[in-house]
Amino acid sequence: MIPSMLKNKLADMRQRSALTQEELALEVGVTRQTIIAIEKGNYAPSVLLALKIAHFFNKPLEKIFWYEKR
Repeated sequence: MIPSMLKNKLADMRQRSALTQEELALEVGVTRQTIIAIEKGNYAPSVLLALKIAHFFNKPLEKIFWYEKR
């Protein structure tokens, strides 16, 4: 089996919106540490959290998160 990764543009999108990690965390109902872990690729968000983030930025899910084989 080939390992895979969930990639994201969350840090870029957050910074373009001039939001801190704390501000985004409050908007989507998680901790700042969760946002940090997602941005670093150390944590794959639940489908619900990924959808909340996409809805917050008013973007399709695939514009923020995508699957990439290693």
